[in-house]
Amino acid sequence: QLRLEESGGSLVQPGGSLRLSCTFNGWSLDYYAIAWFRQAPGKEREGILCQSSRGDNTYYADPVKGRFTLSRGNPKNTVYLQMNDLKSEDSGVYYCAADSLTPSSSVQRMCGGGYRDLEVWGQGTLVTVSS
Repeated sequence: QLRLEESGGSLVQPGGSLRLSCTFNGWSLDYYAIAWFRQAPGKEREGILCQSSRGDNTYYADPVKGRFTLSRGNPKNTVYLQMNDLKSEDSGVYYCAADSLTPSSSVQRMCGGGYRDLEVWGQGTLVTVSS
């Protein structure tokens, strides 16, 4: 069964940085669109960053624009979410997801609600931003 595993979540002070990893137990994520979601306590899960499989289209939700970036790593089965200038409202459980059927034109929809069920999910990693 294909799955993803997030890591790197921890306690960090406001203004700090953190890099989350998302590792695939398959061969490569090159053919998958990638999505990062987060869920704060008592709130619905929100899509924050979604990228097409070729990396030619990336959608950033307004709360993370200019602060978060996604990179595809080497080895090819890992992607990273770099989070800078963290704020308390960034706290929550962060999930990565991958989908081989999402075209580049649909990455914004991928981050939004009501999109198709994404193929592969991780279990989440907790990020706490607090002084």
